Amino acid sequence: MDFEHLKRIDGLKTKILKYISFKKRTEQEVRQKFKNEDTELLEETIEDLKELGYINDKEYIERFVKEVTILKNFSIYEIKYKLMTKGINRDIIDEYFDINDEMLKEYEKQSAGKIIEKKMKTMEKEDIKNYLLRKNFLYTSIEELNDME
Repeated sequence: MDFEHLKRIDGLKTKILKYISFKKRTEQEVRQKFKNEDTELLEETIEDLKELGYINDKEYIERFVKEVTILKNFSIYEIKYKLMTKGINRDIIDEYFDINDEMLKEYEKQSAGKIIEKKMKTMEKEDIKNYLLRKNFLYTSIEELNDME
């Protein structure tokens, strides 16, 4: 490799590192942001950053799910959908969700419970059920609505 090529890679790597240090990004988000750069140079730089661990979609999924389960009340489907919109490979997402199936189902059940509790003040049971179904909550997560009077 010649000096000029190394200089260009270093410059692009610096730009990408600034971009991903502000907020963790998926590989696809990096590609999208720097799509106007030289394609070969971008591929080489992304591969370097993946090898160094700066870009890692599996870690991104773990961190994203951890944040969501602490801060939000989503269905499993909504979490998957949000990850797919980030451009993460569906196989990687499915693998994570298969491994963490039990934890995610428990989280979804708790989320549904919180939503039910909040909406009971202003909505009828059937309307709440329909709301949760539209949000793609599992039927097993909505079961506790049947127990409420």
